[in-house]
Amino acid sequence: MSLGLCIRSKRKSLHLTLQQLASKIDADAGNLSRIERGELGVSESLLRKIASALDTTPANLYAESDAEQQPTQVREQVPTYNKNQANPASSTNAKDFVQWFRSATPYIHAFGGRTFVIAFGGEVVSEQQFIALSHDLNLLASLEVRLVLVHGSRPQIEQRLKRDNISPLFHNGLRVTDDDAMEAVKEANGAIRVEIEALLSMGIANSPMAGADIRVASGNFVTAKPLGVHDGVDLQHTGEVRKVDAIGIQKRLDDNEMVLLSPLGYSPTGEAFNLSLEDVAVSTAVALDADKLIFLMDSEGVHNLRGELLREMTAEKAKNLLRNVRETEQAINISEDVTYYLPAAVRACEHGVARTHLISRHIDGAIIQELFTLDGIGTMVTELSLESMRQANIDDVGGILKLIEPLENDGILVRRGRERLEMEINHFHVMEHDNRIIGCAALYPFESEQTAEFACLAIDPAYRGGGRGDKLFYYCANVAKQRGLKSLFCLTTRTEHWFLERGFTEQGVEKLPAEKQKLYNYQRKSKVFSKTL
Repeated sequence: MSLGLCIRSKRKSLHLTLQQLASKIDADAGNLSRIERGELGVSESLLRKIASALDTTPANLYAESDAEQQPTQVREQVPTYNKNQANPASSTNAKDFVQWFRSATPYIHAFGGRTFVIAFGGEVVSEQQFIALSHDLNLLASLEVRLVLVHGSRPQIEQRLKRDNISPLFHNGLRVTDDDAMEAVKEANGAIRVEIEALLSMGIANSPMAGADIRVASGNFVTAKPLGVHDGVDLQHTGEVRKVDAIGIQKRLDDNEMVLLSPLGYSPTGEAFNLSLEDVAVSTAVALDADKLIFLMDSEGVHNLRGELLREMTAEKAKNLLRNVRETEQAINISEDVTYYLPAAVRACEHGVARTHLISRHIDGAIIQELFTLDGIGTMVTELSLESMRQANIDDVGGILKLIEPLENDGILVRRGRERLEMEINHFHVMEHDNRIIGCAALYPFESEQTAEFACLAIDPAYRGGGRGDKLFYYCANVAKQRGLKSLFCLTTRTEHWFLERGFTEQGVEKLPAEKQKLYNYQRKSKVFSKTL
């Protein structure tokens, strides 16, 4: 069942018409009809309004929309079979699992001993999503990842204010925390902390938490100061982080404990302050020099103005996107939580946190999918671009061979053995993506003729179509210029149009350097192209 059909089913069960639902959430009935028919997407902010009007939660709507498909998925993923009877389906799934597990090995090696700060809103606890999250945290802990959790408490605070008939006060998106509101803040955070610690203490047999031995450390690790008066409004007990006790947290992590932080801070004068989840998470990640900061949010990641999910972006690109949204006032595809978390990700990157991940809390196992797969599942924000180019070294031979061997087998490239590649490695240049070789090319200089052969251009099939071949070519051309060379030439049998489109012209074999002419393979009959730099 699609999400739209699930909304329709829930609406009809409450005997609501489209017009009545639209009136409740101040939306257009026609758009709601298109959402129910699956013709129009629904933003996270609108989905929250719909869920509230239908007396449910977005998480429940997502879960119910998957319910129709779940039995089939379970049967496919975990088939039941007699151990004495061959089962082709289970064999296929086992092979897929083995392949995935092997592909995750580099990440497992890379993450051991690293520090991750994972931040999530109070909705994860109130909507019973932390149970599944605890399984993933247990897995990361078993891989010796050092974990710091930062939880939010907004829905729990709102619930207690409503219970006590206290109207919440906000100013420019910041809660005005008076004495009564502060009591609700303390009560909400205390209850959340107890619930999280209880769930992390589970060790039920035949469950993902079996054998878990997680010790949780909490405390006054965050020192805060008041935000004071903004535009004539006293925010009272609302504060901001002044300092994070990184040494104290590191000691707990060194003792193999998981650290849990609430959005509360304490002052030297003995006061407590209500802090934002983003402020605590970013400040903690910066203070610990964390390797990753992970935000769990309502939407699946960051979308551009065309609605396309951005798998990765630099902090500079993120700032440009936020600037465009403000200037053009086109926030159609930018969900409300992204406007909170994306600036936090930018701030973290600008203060030394290498990578910040924005992923959906509604997807079971989202953290595992984001961290242990090549493409991930959300948006990763980095300080610098993940792609870089450099001269190859002997350690790159294996990666280069993996790129060029399929092309050699197809006859597109001349075959090179490992020994020859090792001898010529200084002529190669590689393109890396997240420390993984995804492209290569070679320059063989002929100094006396002031030219060089451009050869062995190869791009990983998973990364083709993004202009990376051009980037690698122009990088090599620039290297040749810096060496004082005047031209490039190449020999090809299959890709002549690619070179023609980049300014090469066809030449006769006699135009090749004399040394290269002696090595020309007349049986292969490669065409010769050259380009003046």
